[in-house]
Amino acid sequence: MTRTAVVTGGAGGLGRALSGQLRARGWFTALVDLPGPELEAATGTRRCSTHGCDLTVPDQLRRTCAEIIAARPSIDLVIYNAGISQSGAFADLPCETHRKVFEINYFAAVDCARAFLPALRAAGGTHLAISSVAGFAPLYHRTAYAASKHALEGFFKSLRAEEAPHGVGVAIAAPSFIATNPAVGPAPETGIMRPGSAADGIDAMTPEAAARIILRGLDRGRDHIPVGRVARMASLLNRLSPALYQREMRRRIRGRSAAS
Repeated sequence: MTRTAVVTGGAGGLGRALSGQLRARGWFTALVDLPGPELEAATGTRRCSTHGCDLTVPDQLRRTCAEIIAARPSIDLVIYNAGISQSGAFADLPCETHRKVFEINYFAAVDCARAFLPALRAAGGTHLAISSVAGFAPLYHRTAYAASKHALEGFFKSLRAEEAPHGVGVAIAAPSFIATNPAVGPAPETGIMRPGSAADGIDAMTPEAAARIILRGLDRGRDHIPVGRVARMASLLNRLSPALYQREMRRRIRGRSAAS
């Protein structure tokens, strides 16, 4: 039986890369994203279905998840990839920025996890949350983004213990900088921006390279998958010396911003 993976944010760079590499392995992928040309471009792809949905609208989310479950013999993997980023000092941004980032990065993932919970239990499947270096360490000028990713990691780490008796796995991938929208900057009023568009990114990697690392980590049964050299170094340094990590992070990002 062909296994099925659901990919939220499936029309974006990392979502497309994960979908393509899974389909190359024989999987079927159901891509969930906002309606638009990027999602339409994936329509008709072999072993793939597309589902236009605003994940911050509860009725749309529940209806879309139910449609996918009804259409597939099993749900074996759900990849929580949908998200937005944010750039700017906390003092300069409105409270609405925090709320918007959390609605997409955290609450949409939680609501999807609830919707797919029975199907994943039935299949003995896996939740795969796409977090970030900001999910386990502070990140300069990313207060809303880092907070949402910390919350995402806290939720899925806790869910792991609850779902283990049901034979369901939970993995968290933590990329550093993935260059998916390099020419798009933050909105001036809110600081909100698309993932992969940060001008202060360090050692950015391609979506295809990131997807290979994530799926390799999943194959090896890793609970936590640092994605890329920067993520591995940040994970180690933050564990050994959080103060040193913060100093180095500020130095590198401020230096990169000044050179831009």
